[in-house]
Amino acid sequence: MKNLKDLFEHQLKDLYSAENQLVKALPKMQKNASDDKLKKAFEKHLKETEGHVKRLEEICEKLGIKPGGEKCKAMEGLVKEAESFLEEDAEEDVRDAGLIAEAQRVEHYEISGYGTAVRYAKELGHDDIAAKLQKTLDEEYKTDDLLTDMAEDRLNRKAKS
Repeated sequence: MKNLKDLFEHQLKDLYSAENQLVKALPKMQKNASDDKLKKAFEKHLKETEGHVKRLEEICEKLGIKPGGEKCKAMEGLVKEAESFLEEDAEEDVRDAGLIAEAQRVEHYEISGYGTAVRYAKELGHDDIAAKLQKTLDEEYKTDDLLTDMAEDRLNRKAKS
């Protein structure tokens, strides 16, 4: 990598890998959730994540780069961590609270990645791309807020008892 453009392209490919890994992981999280609202939240976020993949493909096409070729090792680790958690012998309410924690780790990683990508796009004068990336960033924040609300409103209390 020689400049910010190269770094930006690397970041986009990394996000593309991360989102594709998440597309595979979310159905497992949904299947293992016992709370109906949590299951629906995972289902909704899967659809959003599929949209994030498509959006990244559009961005890469506009920039003339192939989105593949990178392996997001951070997402790989986060997914492995979540899969390891699912192997634990946990009560349903505890598993749901833990699934939220695992999902929020993923969301916080994505928020960081998309925030960086938005800044790079603006710096490079790609305002239209920055706007697309910002839309994804906003969706990631919204999902994180939803998970926080679910945990605070009832799932953590259920796991406590």
